[in-house]
Amino acid sequence: MKAIEIKKAGGVENLVNIQIETPTVSDGEVLIKVKAISINPVDYKARESDGMLNAVLGPKKPWILGWDISGTVEALGKNVTDYKIGDSVFGMINFPGHGKGYAEYVAAPATHITKKPDNVSDEEAAAATLAALTAWQALVTNAKIKKGDRILIHGAAGGVGHYAVQFAKHLGAYVIGTASAKNKDFVLGLGADEFIDYQTQSFENEVSDLDFVFDLFGDAIFDRSVQTVKNGGQIIALLDNLTEEQIAYSKSLGITSYRIIVHSNGEDMEQIASLLEKGIVKSHVSATFSFDALKDAHLQLATGRTRGKVVVVIE
Repeated sequence: MKAIEIKKAGGVENLVNIQIETPTVSDGEVLIKVKAISINPVDYKARESDGMLNAVLGPKKPWILGWDISGTVEALGKNVTDYKIGDSVFGMINFPGHGKGYAEYVAAPATHITKKPDNVSDEEAAAATLAALTAWQALVTNAKIKKGDRILIHGAAGGVGHYAVQFAKHLGAYVIGTASAKNKDFVLGLGADEFIDYQTQSFENEVSDLDFVFDLFGDAIFDRSVQTVKNGGQIIALLDNLTEEQIAYSKSLGITSYRIIVHSNGEDMEQIASLLEKGIVKSHVSATFSFDALKDAHLQLATGRTRGKVVVVIE
């Protein structure tokens, strides 16, 4: 089968097309013929850094990047009862860990996937995996957003952000999103109640008394965000976006700040699939690439200017 491996960190030239044996399934796994793959910032950041490759995928080389897939079940391991051959499925596989998603076939734990709704394309399903799970686990599992909460979402037009806006609005929150001016209509169209152009407006002067801030950037954004949160509120950040000093400082102000890292979870995927099927949540795929052009997908996402998601299609 076709796959793309990486033996050392660096530029996209280190992503090498290879032919390898189709994986066999172990107990509790399914073999998936992959139709679409989603690319995330962690993909290109890991590709650029040996340290991150080891941290996220483990020390065993060569690595095959990729965790987000949508496709069709081709074989079943022992003790798999929830799926049958031919089922359309999607999910985030073995994250953090060695997902091996950049391939024609992937052996996936059955507990990491769910069935794909018929009215959702493989591209839309693959998109709604790591990014959607990150938003879900941040806002639902950890923050427990509820009706009437006020939340500021930084990077509201991006991969994680555009799902976060939709989830928070579905849960009944009052949603404020930041992005560049060109994405104003997009963010408001997702359901945001207010939009802030981060390039021309200082958000800390525009909003206050917030229950939550979802910080997808860190650094100076945190120092400004803490000014907007009320006593008893929370700041949720991605794993590498918050320091111990910042956590301690916010605690002194009566604010709880914490880091999250997304984990594969089929039950969470099932909840996301239901929202996709009902049209409550939608994936925005801004660009698609062929498998042979996967390097270009990395370069596109690394610009930091992608609206929604970037997806790779395997023909």
